[in-house]
Amino acid sequence: MATVLVVEDDENTRILTTARLKPYYTVLAAENGQEAIDLFYEKPVDLIVTDVMMPVMDGYELVRTLRDYKQDVPVIFLTAKDSFEDKREGFASGIDDYMTKPFRYEELLWRIEALLRRANIESSRTIKAGASVLDQNTYTVTDGTGNEVQLPAKEFDLLFLLLSSPGQIFTKQQILDKVWGMDTGSDDSTVKTHINRLRNRFEGNPDFEIVTVRGLGYKGMIHT
Repeated sequence: MATVLVVEDDENTRILTTARLKPYYTVLAAENGQEAIDLFYEKPVDLIVTDVMMPVMDGYELVRTLRDYKQDVPVIFLTAKDSFEDKREGFASGIDDYMTKPFRYEELLWRIEALLRRANIESSRTIKAGASVLDQNTYTVTDGTGNEVQLPAKEFDLLFLLLSSPGQIFTKQQILDKVWGMDTGSDDSTVKTHINRLRNRFEGNPDFEIVTVRGLGYKGMIHT
C-alpha cells in the first residue's frame, strides 16, 4: 500500500483528510513543512499532499527543499490560494498538481492515483504502449515486430511524457517546462518541430499516436 504524507496546520482539515485517505493508503500527518521533512527522512513516502500557508516552513519552502535534495516524490498543493500568481509560484517550486479549497475528496483520490501511477511508470523507466515498449534506459522504442528505433534524448523524453499519461492534455508550456526545463530559451516552435518528427518516425506504428487538441496542446493515445 502506498504511503501518503498529509501536511496541514489546521487540525480539523488534517484529521478529515487523513481519515478520507486511510481506507486507500497508509497515511502520515504533519503540521508544517519542517515536520514533513523530518518524517520524510524517517519513513518511506510515496506522495505528499500539502497546504501552502503554514508556520515554521510553508508549502513552497517544503517543496523547494525536497527538490534541492533531488527528491522527486509527487506533491499536490491543497490550498485556498487560487490566484494565477499563486499557481505559478507553486508549479515553479516543483509541485506536480494544484487543488484549491473547497474541494471534493473524490477528486483528490483521483489525482493521487494518477500521480502514483505516473511515478511508478517513471521509476520503472519503461512504458508498454500496446505492443510497443519505450525504454528510458536506452532511449529506444521497440514495436511488436521487434523493430527498434533509438531516439534523440528530447524526442524520447517528449514521447515518454505523453504516453506516460495517455489521454492527458499537455500545453506547449507544460511540455517545455517538463522536457526542456523551466529556464529554457526554447519556444512553442521547438515543441511543434519535435512533435512533427515523432509523428513522421512512427507514422506506421499502430500502437500509439500523438493527437493535437486545438487551442490547448497535445495528448498521447495508446491503442490496444
